[in-house]
Amino acid sequence: MGNGTAVLRTRRPRQPSGERIRTEHEEQREVVSWFRQTYRPCRIFAIPNGEQRAKSTGARLKAEGVSAGVPDLLVPQHWLWIEMKRSKGGVVSAVQKEWHDHLKEIGHTVLVCHGAADAKEKIGAFMRDR
Repeated sequence: MGNGTAVLRTRRPRQPSGERIRTEHEEQREVVSWFRQTYRPCRIFAIPNGEQRAKSTGARLKAEGVSAGVPDLLVPQHWLWIEMKRSKGGVVSAVQKEWHDHLKEIGHTVLVCHGAADAKEKIGAFMRDR
């Protein structure tokens, strides 16, 4: 920039081939769009608890009931919870695993999906078995 201010740019992870690895947000956005087109009128929605926030906002949301580790997406008609991860490098945290175990114990289904292609395959198999 001309005023002497440096702009810090973070590099997105790349595969060995040099191709950029898509973010979890990009993968999830594709899955939601695909699901809504493929399984209409069945509904899917996001649980927005994974983004960076100011401490005050985080405290307010926690008081309202936001809970760390809840899967990213829910298909309420089938009690299907979907945890989205990047296609490469995404790892389930301990608190996420606790939520997954709890949801399974009460009879819900949890899919951990690494990228949009994996999610489409797993969701498709789940929906075919219904």
